[in-house]
Amino acid sequence: MPQANWLNLLRQHDRWLRTVVFARVGESAAVDEVMQEVAVAAIKQQAPLVDAGKAVPWLYRLAVRQSLLYRRRQGRHRKLTQRYAERAQPVEFDGRAIDPLDWLLADERQTMVRSAIRKIPRREAEMLLLKYTEHWSYEQLAQHLGITESAVESRLHRARACLRRELAEVSGAGVEA
Repeated sequence: MPQANWLNLLRQHDRWLRTVVFARVGESAAVDEVMQEVAVAAIKQQAPLVDAGKAVPWLYRLAVRQSLLYRRRQGRHRKLTQRYAERAQPVEFDGRAIDPLDWLLADERQTMVRSAIRKIPRREAEMLLLKYTEHWSYEQLAQHLGITESAVESRLHRARACLRRELAEVSGAGVEA
């Protein structure tokens, strides 16, 4: 593929690749930096792919590899930044009539889900985020990740079970406290 086609391919798949990167690095501020590395690596790709249909799974693997390299580079600095980012930020009141108890429960539920997502393996978090934030079908997930639909079904089943276990632990800990 010529360089211009790599740029078009990156633009076309930017949104879901960003979701993959976010699932892997866990920091929204790092997504742009990692995506720059993905773009540089894709553009530096000199040898065109023999099968153009494999370009999308190749981009997926490239995004995963660049995400892992980013995490390795950040080391201790990334952990300190992540601890700071994990602090709950208050939701702004916009003047609408909101029941304070409903607001508190929704905020607590959101915090519990975020905490549970951070605790499950990154691969599972990635599958759940792609499925539920991008609203992809099993077929779309399989095409973009370069795996079979039955593998997608199996991974999502494991990811949901893992998330349920973590939510049970998180909510159980909150009840006992």
